Amino acid sequence: MTVDATTATGGTGLYTSTTATSDAKKELDNETFLTLLVAQLKYQDPSSPMDTTQMMAQTTQLASMEQLTTLTTTMSESFALQMRVAAANLIGQEVTYTNAEGETVTGVASSVSYKNSVPSVTVDGEDVVLDAISTVKQPASTTTAPAGATAPTTAA
Repeated sequence: MTVDATTATGGTGLYTSTTATSDAKKELDNETFLTLLVAQLKYQDPSSPMDTTQMMAQTTQLASMEQLTTLTTTMSESFALQMRVAAANLIGQEVTYTNAEGETVTGVASSVSYKNSVPSVTVDGEDVVLDAISTVKQPASTTTAPAGATAPTTAA
């Protein structure tokens, strides 16, 4: 719902009608705030002008809103990056998840896909969303000792 500034009534600072638009803004942005502030100043009652303290408080609220919006965006991007890093670190690890039939499946993660908002990990040929993985552990080691190395001995 957007406010049509031309319908403002003189002296009250209130708007008598609003117009609905199909692509209504869901957030108050800088442009909307400034439009409302200018309309408020334009139609204010000369015998009772707007309090400058109130105007400064509104300006401060706008600045705070901008900073919170920026912070929210940054935090969302950071979380998405953390999910990508976590998914990439699963490659080569043994993971356990519950499949669509409710069975617990364990396998080795071989690749990661970032095509959706939540990364998916390929486990033994099956795509598993990162959220579904319940356990991660290193696979059993099958390496042998390097050539020339001897096993430790104990003295009797």
